[in-house]
Amino acid sequence: MVHSQDEGAGRRPVVLLLEDEPLLAMTLSDYIDAAGCEVVQVNTTEWAIRVLEDRTDIRIVVADLDTRGSVMGLTFAAHIRDRWPPIELILTSSAPRAPRAGAMPARGLYFGKPFDGRAMVSAIRDFAGHAPAA
Repeated sequence: MVHSQDEGAGRRPVVLLLEDEPLLAMTLSDYIDAAGCEVVQVNTTEWAIRVLEDRTDIRIVVADLDTRGSVMGLTFAAHIRDRWPPIELILTSSAPRAPRAGAMPARGLYFGKPFDGRAMVSAIRDFAGHAPAA
């Protein structure tokens, strides 16, 4: 699902979601929406990079480190950090443990599966600069 990229006042922050499992993508889209953000959803790293190259409004990337593609895992996250430094990163994985602290990109957050939905929504809100809904 891709939403419009028209600039405008009062526009919701845009989150790029990279997830290739449909049910997880739906769940994460719901979390992003609950955080008050607009979702641009992709299922390959190549597609994610094309979106980042084409759009200037992406503020946060939520990416599954296990997604198929030519640039995978923490290499993909490091590529984003190097090429688009202002973008915030939330990384997910089904790996039994989180990546070691030195391997995580600066300002990157990690969420293991299954997700803590409230913590994920809170992290997205924090990165987007939103206060929690009353």
